[in-house]
Amino acid sequence: MKKEKRQKKILELIGERAIGTQEELTGALREAGYPATQATVSRDIRELGLRKVSGNGRGSRYVAGNSGSNATYRQILSNGILSMEPAGNLIVLRTVSGAAMAVGAALDNLHPEGMAGCIAGDDTIFLAVRSPDRVESMMKELRALSS
Repeated sequence: MKKEKRQKKILELIGERAIGTQEELTGALREAGYPATQATVSRDIRELGLRKVSGNGRGSRYVAGNSGSNATYRQILSNGILSMEPAGNLIVLRTVSGAAMAVGAALDNLHPEGMAGCIAGDDTIFLAVRSPDRVESMMKELRALSS
């Protein structure tokens, strides 16, 4: 029951104000009387299917729902990716500051052919391609998805 109440409060908090980091969310929960660790908040974010979206120049924020459409994911790629650079069987993607996790989630949901997976930081993503021979065609596909 405690978990359900905390997760309900999380949804309420992100609906009321722009919260863009796990630390901000953890702090907001504490202020509301729901003490939680960063690890707990991270699990809650994953279980609730929260995603980050760009806040029109005001950073990114969590929003509810992981059931975005392909058009939504393509828009996230279009707005978030600044550059791409091949590095062996990786593609290094530079994103708008704070948008890498949202772009990574969009890539995970679109799952382009040949993508093994990706790791996102704040403004950089390492996208692993199954074969080094596939890197150039993957970059073309990413450009097409983000246009």
